[in-house]
Amino acid sequence: MSKIALKISLALIAVAAAASISFAQGSANFGHPHTPTLTPQNSNTTQLLIAVSPVNSRVVWASGTGGTYVVTTDGGDTWTSGVVPGAEQEQFRDVQGVTDKIAYLMSIGNNTNDFRIYKTVDGGKNWSIEFTNQLANAFYDCMAFWTPYRGLAHSDSVNGVFPELRTFDGVHWESIANRMPPALPGEASFSASGTCITTEGELNAWITTGGSDIARVIATRDGGWTWNAYDTPLPSSPSAGGVSIAFRNPWDGILGGGDLSNNASAITATSHDAGKTWNTTTTPPIQGAIFCLAYAGGMHLNEGLFGWFFDPDGINFGREFDRTVVITTELQPDFSAGSAAWSPDEGQTWYALPAASGYWGLAFANPHAGWFVGNNGQILKISF
Repeated sequence: MSKIALKISLALIAVAAAASISFAQGSANFGHPHTPTLTPQNSNTTQLLIAVSPVNSRVVWASGTGGTYVVTTDGGDTWTSGVVPGAEQEQFRDVQGVTDKIAYLMSIGNNTNDFRIYKTVDGGKNWSIEFTNQLANAFYDCMAFWTPYRGLAHSDSVNGVFPELRTFDGVHWESIANRMPPALPGEASFSASGTCITTEGELNAWITTGGSDIARVIATRDGGWTWNAYDTPLPSSPSAGGVSIAFRNPWDGILGGGDLSNNASAITATSHDAGKTWNTTTTPPIQGAIFCLAYAGGMHLNEGLFGWFFDPDGINFGREFDRTVVITTELQPDFSAGSAAWSPDEGQTWYALPAASGYWGLAFANPHAGWFVGNNGQILKISF
């Protein structure tokens, strides 16, 4: 079975699992001074929701199977769902919200040209296709943006090359494959609800990989003109490696992953030198490989006096939540729910979140406004 067929097959199995599971959620507080409150919200869809992108504490976009997207402009009190015309058979593995009107979606499907990047500028009333893949065996996993118009899209390697894409205007996507380091045999990434790549500031980006003998982090400090690859201590194989990555500033980040075929493989590691070296943390108290992680501080797009920048709602929350991390794991092989946990100290201490089972993606606008998305259209707001 080809790599693309294998990845799509695994995705379809997960979708079938999601369709057969439902979970009752309730608001919860678990006893730590800053332990999160969890509040269910109604997405107005029953499709599996895979990725989520807060613009700020009120505007949030999410995406999933069946060509589905959902958006809220009131912090999740009400959600509007829709289906992109012509994309009904596709999964939207990643989403980037920019405003209540502007958003990007990344799709996968059963064919090479089902890997597409869509964009709306009118709140989802109309969608244009900004990019359609034509490269055989490419598998675009995730995308990330520095500004509404400058971003990257990451694919598994093809014949030893990463067919990376970059945009400077949010419309045209160019190949920067010749700027990427050579790929290891079989090196690939896992879609991870769009979190296999992360950006920070104006120029920094990091990609986490697996699939080969070594799990690596591939990093740029100059907006994608040059890249370096760094080894990590995470296990790596065709079903294992780094899965999800996030940075809270130019130097400090966290990486999560494990073996997606092993229930006891959750592992996280931190870096404090911009991704050059990594050290494993305390083992999270959950089953399965890490599928998605996020800092509670949030990183999103905002418009200021000198242009677009990343800022958590324009509010200075201090350093109290800088190192707070929340994680999810993938659905288990028996189709039982994945797990969730959080750490107040970047992985040294972990607390389970039993009421947040069955969710895939998560992201924060700030410590008081984050969202899980997952099975059967479920959305769970999380706030510290």
